[in-house]
Amino acid sequence: MEQNPQAEQQTSQDPVFSIEKIYVKDLSVEVPNAPQIFLEQEPPQVEVQLNNATSTLGDGAYEVVLTITLTSKIKDKTVFLVEVGQAGIFRLFNIPEEQIDALLGVACPNILFPYAREVISDVVVRAGFPPLVMQPVNFEAIYMARQEEEKRVGAAPEATLQ
Repeated sequence: MEQNPQAEQQTSQDPVFSIEKIYVKDLSVEVPNAPQIFLEQEPPQVEVQLNNATSTLGDGAYEVVLTITLTSKIKDKTVFLVEVGQAGIFRLFNIPEEQIDALLGVACPNILFPYAREVISDVVVRAGFPPLVMQPVNFEAIYMARQEEEKRVGAAPEATLQ
C-alpha cells in the first residue's frame, strides 16, 4: 500500500499534547502536636492553598508543578500540615502560542490534581487521621480570574502562574 506524503505532512503538523512523566517532586507531612492532638474531640478546620508553577525544559517540554498545602487546625493548634508538589513533564508541539499558557495553567493542573489528591489522602491516613477527600478544583476558573487580575493591573501574562 502506497503512503500519501501529504497525509504524512499533515500528521507532522498536527498539534501534540503529551504526558512524558508524572511524579511527586516534594512531599512534607507534619503533626506538630502529636500525640495530644489525637485526644481532641472537636472537628478540625482545613485550609487549602493551591499554587501552579511552570518552567520550560526546552524542545517543547515543560514541567508543571501543582503545589497543594493543607493546614488542619483546632482553634490555634495545628492538627497536621501536608504539602505536596505533584509534578509532570508535558510536551507541546504545533500548538498556537496563545493557547500554550492556557494548556499549562488549566489542562496540566487538571491532570495532576487527582494524583496529588491521592497522595494527600494516603499521607493523612498514614499520619493517623481519617481519610481526607479533597473536593474537585476548577482550574479554568482560577486561570481566568488570574488573567482578569493581570489585565486589571496591566501586567503582561507570564508563563509561570503563582
